Amino acid sequence: MKFVLPEARFKILGAGRTDAKVSALEAAFELFIEDAPIPDLSKFLNECNENLPPDIKVININKVDNSFNIIQHSKSKEYIYLFSFGAKNHPYCAPFMANHIGPLNIELMQKAARLFEGTHNFKAYTSRPRPNTLLLRTISSCEIRENKVLKANFFPERSYALHVQGAGFMRYQIRMIMGALIQLGRGELSMDMIKASLQEDTQVQITYVAPGSGLLLHRLEFE
Repeated sequence: MKFVLPEARFKILGAGRTDAKVSALEAAFELFIEDAPIPDLSKFLNECNENLPPDIKVININKVDNSFNIIQHSKSKEYIYLFSFGAKNHPYCAPFMANHIGPLNIELMQKAARLFEGTHNFKAYTSRPRPNTLLLRTISSCEIRENKVLKANFFPERSYALHVQGAGFMRYQIRMIMGALIQLGRGELSMDMIKASLQEDTQVQITYVAPGSGLLLHRLEFE
């Protein structure tokens, strides 16, 4: 940004953080400029993309007023976790999709994904929560679909996507939900154990955290 605004005093505030190896099809940040506003947003967008590294692209700019705060403002996030199972994937898939060698009961996993919808205590689905961590979270939608989001000629013929939508998520929450569903699909967890893991007094421990490389932030919406 210093190359685009060499004389301006500015500050950048990101909408949130993700784990290492997690990608984003849509993310957001807020730019505060102390001096005069940007006169030509279209030109500014083009200059940003000329100076950004090849794995980042600005796709849109919107003006906001002084009351807007990108962290505190109400928003909805949709994450997607891409995975396949059976035969080993082409190595080029590794940055985008988790691969599980062997069978998975995908129908049972699809049924279980719906159990995470609604408001639950997700203490079994985070790592080392702090005393002030809000464990009661609401997931508005959670389902496994056939992957229609990303396609490539080196992807397997069939792959799947866990779609999870909510206002906010804890560290590792979605990766541990995916991990629990994978363990269910392998026969290492039961549906009753998944249900019990969402209770406040649960003793169920989710031991598998799905790799970060399969997770991507798909959509970010502000109300």
